[in-house]
Amino acid sequence: MFDNILYGVLVLLTLSILGYVYRLIKGPSIPDRVVALDAIGITLVSITALVSIVMETNAFLDVILLIGILSFIGTAAFSKFLAKGVIFDRDRNS
Repeated sequence: MFDNILYGVLVLLTLSILGYVYRLIKGPSIPDRVVALDAIGITLVSITALVSIVMETNAFLDVILLIGILSFIGTAAFSKFLAKGVIFDRDRNS
């Protein structure tokens, strides 16, 4: 019973990723695309966690941490790029 619920949630999360990919491609503005990319990262973390629960293993916990860190860094870089137009500041005098 519990496994059937987990499989159903995995299907729903996969469908939500398809919706996020649509928003990533057709987004009306760049911030909408950044939010969709961040949501894809969060959904990938949850899918990996559910797969880890279904397989009854702790092997994917490092993968979950890595996806979360990369998602955060990507979102921070995109938002800084949207705010300033550059990701790395090259001005060393200030």
